[in-house]
Amino acid sequence: MITRKILFLFTIGFLCFFSLTAQQKNSKKKAHRQFPVFSNVVYQGDDEIYKKNPLNADEFYSPILQGCYPDPAITRKGDDYYMVCSSFAMFPGVPIFQSKDLVNWTDLGGVLNNVSEFNPHDTGISAGVYAPGITYNPHNGTFYMIVTAFTGNMGNIIVKTKDPKKGWGSPIKLAFNGIDPSIFFDDNGKGYVVHNDAPDKGKELYNGHRVIKVWDYDLEKDQVIPGTDKIIVDGGIDLSKKPIWIEAPHLYKKDNLYYLMCAEGGTGGNHSEVVFSSNSPKGPFKPSSNNPILTQRYFPQNRANKVDWTGHADLFLGPDNKYYGVFLGIRPNEKDRVNAGRETFILPVDWSGTFPVFENGLVPMEPKLKMPAGVVNKTGRDGFFPNGNFTFKENFTSEKLDYRWIGLRGPREHFISIVKNGLQINPFPVNIKELKPTSTLFYRQQHNTFSFSTILRYKPESEKDLAGIVCLQNERFNYVFGITKKGKDTYILLERTENGNSQIIASAKIDIKDTVRLEVKASGDKYQFTYALNGVDFQNLGNAVSGDILSTNAAGGFTGALVGLYATASNDAQPK
Repeated sequence: MITRKILFLFTIGFLCFFSLTAQQKNSKKKAHRQFPVFSNVVYQGDDEIYKKNPLNADEFYSPILQGCYPDPAITRKGDDYYMVCSSFAMFPGVPIFQSKDLVNWTDLGGVLNNVSEFNPHDTGISAGVYAPGITYNPHNGTFYMIVTAFTGNMGNIIVKTKDPKKGWGSPIKLAFNGIDPSIFFDDNGKGYVVHNDAPDKGKELYNGHRVIKVWDYDLEKDQVIPGTDKIIVDGGIDLSKKPIWIEAPHLYKKDNLYYLMCAEGGTGGNHSEVVFSSNSPKGPFKPSSNNPILTQRYFPQNRANKVDWTGHADLFLGPDNKYYGVFLGIRPNEKDRVNAGRETFILPVDWSGTFPVFENGLVPMEPKLKMPAGVVNKTGRDGFFPNGNFTFKENFTSEKLDYRWIGLRGPREHFISIVKNGLQINPFPVNIKELKPTSTLFYRQQHNTFSFSTILRYKPESEKDLAGIVCLQNERFNYVFGITKKGKDTYILLERTENGNSQIIASAKIDIKDTVRLEVKASGDKYQFTYALNGVDFQNLGNAVSGDILSTNAAGGFTGALVGLYATASNDAQPK
């Protein structure tokens, strides 16, 4: 009996030892699996327009937000201005900026930063969330951000805060359809919501026929009041001319008159801003006789330094007691392609007459503006957002990652970690071509001529592993420039995906001793991908390729191109 017991205990002990040893081996195997580590990222903008138009001491550049920051809306509390923009499927949702002088802006991150409340995980890049409005209500000391979300059956939502620097409350779903909402508070504290909507059922006259509606808003329940909706604009400034896409409405009050300003013409070459007035926030609204008050549609297409598609604007009183307006516009490259996306511009507004008019908004726009009196231009310094030509360097040594780094369809925090040598990306089993959150840390393309480089420490283990740089317009239009495996060999490759069809442009077998430096250089429409195994001697991977697939001209949608640090455990790009 004793002998059998001893034998039993010995057997159990041996099995436990064997099991523990196996676990340790597996653990070591996992620990030795090398995830890609990125360091020394440098983004450098080099647009010719800024070289030819250096700033004087009293000037600043417009756009104030370069790259994909469209559909701006702005509000003021005391000396502080807060501005929000569209973000679509980028995460966090609704980027927000703060300024005291309209020139120097601080990036506060994103309003919708809780993925359990806003989750664009399965949306196309041009869905997600767009066209926000932001309004400060002095009657209750509260900021309201209202927006349309195309994910999770959210629809139109509103969030609130007493201080935008300290975060926002949970989204409240609003009981109306349509898009582009904004909220207005009258002198007596009463609230109104205006938005774009379809005409009443059976009354749509043509494609692009839309209406503007207004609702009374219940501040206690944070909800539009049922039955108070009213159409205040049908079609646009002149329905007989079949105007299209009246949208992005904002209500204002000045000298006891109510003003309704809207975009009209669609967010393309016919885009414009128009304005109406009324004695009541619920109309009837009469259009200004000098509409449009902002557009670039009347000028030659081949003009130099072209700014186009201007519209989707918001008005406000500046620190010099003068009115200004922010709005979207584009700066196409030499092929007239829109790669950097729709950006946020600013112009002074002349409101000395009955109706406001954007100063120099009806002539070809210039890149420079006079600053409000007493302002010092600190853009790109002291923590303020840069503009013009600038260099952004990231070594991933700070505990707080710059807000310009974003995720797509999900938080960046789900796949990144700061390690000794830089930023480690823990690859998802998701390809960049899938309609899912990707393990890619993205940065917006902010210039037509730019370079983006990084040092990559990585040794792929299989053909399913890839890491490198991606230039992306959307999941069906992109370039992948990365390191992967073929058999026992390591390769670098460049893959072009156009309308969902992928092609290997170039590939080369490489021997990575330690790190590899990757770089993409764009000069207008031409993008060149290069690499250096010793960090110094760069080699081209193939010839320069066209940036056509990184433009909205080819890919469609509403976003600008993104460039990112990409890793996947579901690679399907195979070297030649």
